[in-house]
Amino acid sequence: MMYYSTNGKAPEATLKKAVQNGLAEDRGLYMPRRIPQLPYSFFAGMADMDFQEISCAVADAFFGEDIPAEDLHRIVRETLSFDCPTYQIEENIWVLELFHGPTLAFKDVGARFMARLLAYFSDGSPVNVLVATSGDTGSAVANGFLGVEGVRVFVLYPKGKVSPIQECQFTTLGQNITALEIDGCFDDCQALVKNAFMDTELRARMTLTSANSINVARFLPQSFYYFNSCASLRRAGVSEPPVICVPSGNFGNICAALFAAEMGLPVRRFIAANNSNSVFYDFLQTGVYTPRPSIQTLANAMDVGDPSNFARIWELYGRNADNIRQRISGAVVDDKTIERTIQQCLEDTGYLLDPHGACGYRALKDGLKPGEKGIFCETAHPAKFKEKVEAITWQDVDVPERLAEFMKGTKQSVALSRNYSDFRDFLVSSI
Repeated sequence: MMYYSTNGKAPEATLKKAVQNGLAEDRGLYMPRRIPQLPYSFFAGMADMDFQEISCAVADAFFGEDIPAEDLHRIVRETLSFDCPTYQIEENIWVLELFHGPTLAFKDVGARFMARLLAYFSDGSPVNVLVATSGDTGSAVANGFLGVEGVRVFVLYPKGKVSPIQECQFTTLGQNITALEIDGCFDDCQALVKNAFMDTELRARMTLTSANSINVARFLPQSFYYFNSCASLRRAGVSEPPVICVPSGNFGNICAALFAAEMGLPVRRFIAANNSNSVFYDFLQTGVYTPRPSIQTLANAMDVGDPSNFARIWELYGRNADNIRQRISGAVVDDKTIERTIQQCLEDTGYLLDPHGACGYRALKDGLKPGEKGIFCETAHPAKFKEKVEAITWQDVDVPERLAEFMKGTKQSVALSRNYSDFRDFLVSSI
């Protein structure tokens, strides 16, 4: 399978090059030259397959031309050492829980898969992974790559804009993980990473790759759990295609769901749930994509003012706003609504949401039409936002033991400005 750049000015790349480079030479995002279709027999038997079996079949379709089945299936099974279950919480609403991995966030799937794929392609030379995070990406990537020989990870995060527990998950690890506390917002962190990739002199001195959802090895494996979730509904006797609602920040997660649908997964339509950072929602209303500085909200992992994966969605639907509108609707959930939604869902169903899941639940509940069934993603465990959730619910939130262990460590981070020259100087000094 070959991969091309969304900007159309870079040479096509093999899977190995796309994974190792992260970003194309023209600053575009890599897209697969074609999206493979899964056969009818797969969908007919999907309800009788377990999560790993489903995921191996999906991985074969995308990566099977480049990686022998034995190696690919080992990578998939090592990645999915935990479940991503789907539960019914209301008559027409199911929740896809994506917080059962090591760092209790949905990004564990993509980060663990990418770490193993990068190790598979490694030729022994040191690789430097750059990752910008608004919360959960940093912890998932840091823990996914922790101790991987020949790989160093630099996690850039906005000072004062991630939860204390999230910060502990990537600043206390040490070893091959370096946390960089940037005096700015997530978009500043993301810009630093992109500028480093475009710095030909820097790249001549050190091998760089990205573990953000701009990397195809990060976002494509996230499609696994959408197939599995739809299979769960079939096991529960739901035959019609569901509506899928995804809390969306950098749009990698919903992009994976859209790719799953293009591979043949029956989905009625999609809802992209934004917090008050409503760039995509505004695009759906106007047809004009206008990035702007992000603002801080309760759902901090979605505080993105220029979502990178919009470029992939734009490409996927022929660079046509009407085509996108036919498949995806949008919703904006502000902080006050997040608070009310967490309270209401707990009172009505007994289910405790985190702020990001609250955006998904609210958008789905408001957006479902009569007779439709829907799935929303609960992307992180509520304990990762313990202070926020307890202040809203007036109830204690139990902290899982593996999360509590992170909080016992000592913070190790390097403070940097948002200026690229400072970031570059630090990287050079680390060689």
